[in-house]
Amino acid sequence: MAETQQLSASLEDYIEAIYHIVTEKQVARGKDISARLSVSGASVTEALRALSRKGLINYAPYEVITLTEEGRVIAEDVIHRHNSLKQFFIDVLSIEEPLAEEGACKIEHTAPPEIINRMVAFIKFLGDCPRGGKDLINGFASYYQRGGTTADCASCISHCMDLKGFPTPK
Repeated sequence: MAETQQLSASLEDYIEAIYHIVTEKQVARGKDISARLSVSGASVTEALRALSRKGLINYAPYEVITLTEEGRVIAEDVIHRHNSLKQFFIDVLSIEEPLAEEGACKIEHTAPPEIINRMVAFIKFLGDCPRGGKDLINGFASYYQRGGTTADCASCISHCMDLKGFPTPK
């Protein structure tokens, strides 16, 4: 990663907020960022100066804020990591949306891209694989909620094989 791309978790939160505000309103203002992140104006100003020094935003005091091309790419990466984690927590681990959102916010800053990409590939695999699919994912949700399975493994495998059109193992 280039020097300008190494951001603290806090600066990643700011660039993510700026991206969302710019998407909604075309430009961002300090007060919009302050409201979105529930931080003081002084904190926003300090973060904007840091992001500007790194070449990620166009910023001048009392002017509108926009992302540079590099800033947009970094913001989209942060958002991708966040959304991927959140979907994994919801779809695979059967975690409720508010907790999944909270967890994604915390982990998105520290998980290496390789881990995020592997999680996305795993979700795709589960959906495509005839041995797993949504049945497997839903089975885990049921397993977790009940604290165990509702049937023995042999019966479950037999049922899944029948549903998928495979011969039942003997």
